[in-house]
Amino acid sequence: MFTVNQSRFTPDLIGTTLGGILMKRLLRWMGLTIASLIVLIAALLVVIYIAANHRISRHFEAQAVSVVVPTGSQAVAEGHRLFLARGCVDCHGQNLAGQVFVDDPAIGTYSGANLTTGKGGIGGKFNDGDYARAIRDGIAPDGRALIFMPSTDFHGMSDADVGYLIAYIRSVPPVDRFPPQHVVGPLARVLYLTGNMPILVSADLIDHGAKRLDAPKVGPTEAYGRYLAEGCTGCHGMGLSGGPIQGGQPSWPPARNLTSNPDTGLGKWTYEDFDKAMRHGITPSGTQLRPPMPWTNFSNMTDTEVKALWAYLHTLPPKPEGNH
Repeated sequence: MFTVNQSRFTPDLIGTTLGGILMKRLLRWMGLTIASLIVLIAALLVVIYIAANHRISRHFEAQAVSVVVPTGSQAVAEGHRLFLARGCVDCHGQNLAGQVFVDDPAIGTYSGANLTTGKGGIGGKFNDGDYARAIRDGIAPDGRALIFMPSTDFHGMSDADVGYLIAYIRSVPPVDRFPPQHVVGPLARVLYLTGNMPILVSADLIDHGAKRLDAPKVGPTEAYGRYLAEGCTGCHGMGLSGGPIQGGQPSWPPARNLTSNPDTGLGKWTYEDFDKAMRHGITPSGTQLRPPMPWTNFSNMTDTEVKALWAYLHTLPPKPEGNH
C-alpha cells in the first residue's frame, strides 16, 4: 500500500513555502513598479528636455541698432574700465577669449564667448550694432537668444557706455580659442521651465521694442545710482533683496540683501562701510566678501559711481532677504 510521509508537510514547511511564493510575488511586483517608475522618469526627462530646448532655441526680432563708437586711447581706457567694473571680465576673461564660469553637472557648463578676431572668436563677424544688441538685449545677429548672457543687467546701459565697451573690445589683439559649447544641465532646465532661473535666457525678460531712455547725467545722485544698480540685478535680484544666485555653484553664498533691511541688508551700514566693501571686499564686521561677489571688479569704479550707487541703495525700503 502506498503511504504518505506526513512528516514532510509540517506547518513550518508549509509556511516556508507560502512565504517563498509571496516573497517572489512581492519582488516581482516591486520590480515592475521600479521599472514603471524608471520609464515614467525617463519620459518626464524627455519632455523636460524637449520643452526646455523649444524655449531656449527661440528667436527674437533683431532690430537694427546704431551706436557711435568713439576712437582714441581715452575711449579705449574707459571701455576697459567699464569692462572690469561691470563684470564682463568674469565670463569673457582678461584676454576676452572667453572662459568657463559655471561647470556643474546639474546646472551645466557655460563659457563666455571669444570676443576677439582670433580663430573661434566673433570679433570678425559682429558689427557694432551686433555687439550693442548682444550686450543690451541678449540676442545674436540672427535673432537667436544668447544663453546665460545677463542682458537684464545691461539693458539700460547708455549708448555712450556701450560705445566705450565696443571701442575696447575692438582694440584687443586676436586670440585663437574655441570656447566649449554651452551644456544646459537637467536641473537648470527644470528651474528655467518653472520660472526659477530666468537668467538662463535673459532675452525672455526684456521688452526689445521699448523706447530706450536717455541715461541720467553722471554724478553722485540717486538717479545715476539707479542706472548703475541695474548691473547688480543678475545676482541680487530685480528688487535687490538678495538670496540664492541663479545658476550659481553650490559653494556660492547667497547674494546680500541690498535694501535698507537692518538685519540682512544695508540698514546699519554707513557710506564708509559701503565704500570699504566695494573697494576692498571687507564688511563692517571685518569679514572678507566671498566669491562670486566681484569686489575686485568694483574697485575700478570711480568715486562718483560708488557715491551714486550708495545714494540709490540707501533709499530702498527694507525687504526680507530673497523677496525679489
